[in-house]
Amino acid sequence: MAKVLLAGESWISTTTEYKGYDSFTSTKLEIGCEDLLKSLRALGHTVTHLRAHDVPENFPWTLAELNQYDVIMLSDIGSNSFTLSNGVFAGGNPSVNRLALLKQWVQAGGSLMMAGGYLSFSGFEGKAHYHGSPIEDVLPVTIKPYDDRVESPQGVQPLEAKDNPITRGLGEFPVILGYQDIEPKAASQVLMTADSAPLLVTGTAGKGRTLAYGTDIAPHWASQDFMAWDNYGKFFSRCISWLAGDLA
Repeated sequence: MAKVLLAGESWISTTTEYKGYDSFTSTKLEIGCEDLLKSLRALGHTVTHLRAHDVPENFPWTLAELNQYDVIMLSDIGSNSFTLSNGVFAGGNPSVNRLALLKQWVQAGGSLMMAGGYLSFSGFEGKAHYHGSPIEDVLPVTIKPYDDRVESPQGVQPLEAKDNPITRGLGEFPVILGYQDIEPKAASQVLMTADSAPLLVTGTAGKGRTLAYGTDIAPHWASQDFMAWDNYGKFFSRCISWLAGDLA
């Protein structure tokens, strides 16, 4: 089974409660990938979760550090978190471009997955900002330079676009509530669609494998029915196994 580094999929929320004349503020760390982590680990994968606020300082700085993993998964974490470390943003010092480092790692044989969300691909108001980045160079899709969300509150059912070892035999997928407007590259394989738009796309970059999943691994785009689906963990496990070369 694969050794995976999942970066992102957490956030810190601040709430101010007003009670008449007085108010108080509370802060909470929230983890959006708890179900995914539990499912992947139960299926035998070794998964390290690097929370979003730790990415700027603790995401791997060298190829040797990246080589500890079979698969890197980016989920709901924008490009600024990889380029604006404290040394660069606060200190004004040159540093490693970890987006370029990740591209180099993939081309040398590493495997990369990006899952959708408000800070994936282009994202909400374009803030994820992967368009034109080294990550777009290796992903099997092109990324819009503007807000690429397609909100589908009515629910859209993911459909197999072609027979493949990732989705084969999993049955009907529950509805999702939105997805990213991404475009498959010429040499990529579109395995699933949503409203005829590419949803699950695979490809290669140099010696490495890459996968784009254009919707969320957790609510809100992943509906509650999707989260409760019996094959939720198996689907993402197969994505990881394909990337790691354990699935033909």
